[in-house]
Amino acid sequence: MEMDNNLLTAMVERWRKETHTFHLLEGEMTITLKDVAMLTELPIDGDAIIESSQKPLNGWGQFISERLGINIPEEAEEGRRVPPLHKSMLLIPWLVRTVGELPEDATDAQIERYARIYLICLVGGFLFPNKSGGNMHCMWLRVLLGDWDEIGRKSWGSACLAMIYSELCKCTDPKTKQAGGPMFILQLWVWEHLPTFAPICPANSWGPDEPLRQWAYGARWIGAITNGTSLDGYRQHLDRLEFNEVTF
Repeated sequence: MEMDNNLLTAMVERWRKETHTFHLLEGEMTITLKDVAMLTELPIDGDAIIESSQKPLNGWGQFISERLGINIPEEAEEGRRVPPLHKSMLLIPWLVRTVGELPEDATDAQIERYARIYLICLVGGFLFPNKSGGNMHCMWLRVLLGDWDEIGRKSWGSACLAMIYSELCKCTDPKTKQAGGPMFILQLWVWEHLPTFAPICPANSWGPDEPLRQWAYGARWIGAITNGTSLDGYRQHLDRLEFNEVTF
């Protein structure tokens, strides 16, 4: 789906870090753990994701080489100023280009490696992106390159909500120009609870056999195109938002 930066900016302006709520004309609202679970079906039970950002004894390059069988060059690619691994940040697009396509006669070991790289892309590029243009902190690798069952026991939904709160609080600083984290979840939340700001939902045209109906509730917005409202337009609407325009 297309991201609506004007909508997100207007909502950030209503965020109060003291209460972790959006201050609207009719009261306060906030995105909750239940919202994250409903929209994404990410697990909200299980172990908290708490990992050290300390480098392994032999460095992150050796750590990645041992677990993925990929040697990371020390030189930067053409057009970039730093190598793919720099200051504990791993360039995800480089990783994807390096492994290429999965061969048809792939071994179990190759399939497992591709599965782990997919998780790296999902976590570092989609669920927990930062503002560095495709880089992921290597601390995530301690989880994603570890035990498979342990990965599944983590409370990924809780981590997403915590990062949304953290990024919203950072954005209350006027000097902050961008937000990281899973802002797509926040946008889905706004569309569901403030439907007057939402575009036409693609799911309205789905047939009864549409496979996306079996996905997370937020999947109904796949393919949605923003309505083109300006930042001032959202601000003015929020200033006069009425109670009957809010869905609880």
